[in-house]
Amino acid sequence: MKFRRLLSAGVLSSFLVFAQAADPAAVDISREPHHHLVLENSSVRVFLVNVAPHESTLLHRHGHDYISITLGESEVSNEVEGKSPVHLNLRDAETYFLPANCAHLARNLATTPFRNLIVELLQDEKARKTPPPKWDEERGLQVFNGGTQEILFVMDGVRVSEIELAPGGVVPSHHHNRPHLLVAVSDLEIRSDGVGMGPMPGHFKSGDVKWLPGGYTQALTNVGRKPAKIVTLEFASPKE
Repeated sequence: MKFRRLLSAGVLSSFLVFAQAADPAAVDISREPHHHLVLENSSVRVFLVNVAPHESTLLHRHGHDYISITLGESEVSNEVEGKSPVHLNLRDAETYFLPANCAHLARNLATTPFRNLIVELLQDEKARKTPPPKWDEERGLQVFNGGTQEILFVMDGVRVSEIELAPGGVVPSHHHNRPHLLVAVSDLEIRSDGVGMGPMPGHFKSGDVKWLPGGYTQALTNVGRKPAKIVTLEFASPKE
């Protein structure tokens, strides 16, 4: 089973220490020019991050717990003021959770752009004060025709999974009780066969996101010629 759920203890520690004494000069994530807002609702703010080779973000602060999803392989220096830089070799679809009130800058060490998605969990404070919802599964790997779905972790009432589909691969028909966010890690050509849901785009570019309400049944088929990689975030409903 792949291990890319949370940052290593050393890297996570660098964020947590800085969270306790954040530099007031750090800008809010919404004012950092490499972070581009692509979706916002009552549950999430989603930023697409794009840093050119050998450039860096500004020192910026994350005011909410968040999930980071890497788009493509990357080599990055995570730099916290007053601490030694932490060198990260990130794999495509590397997905991890980090807590609120950390501030840092990311320096791209590679010759290719550093791209990732930041999903801020806007209900994080409420989630920390209420009992967590009950999920049928919190970890596990499902294997089906031409693909896999792995539950990576559950944090703040959000269940995060990664789906990989070979060309022609199918996620069998399944029911979504809860709303969820679909993140296209790779370019996607998919067919959605659903009941009780609105229209679903058939083409996604890497980094595209789609918010989907709960209460519908859906099957997904990779109709493209390349493998498809998707990360989904399932959210507990407000009544839970």
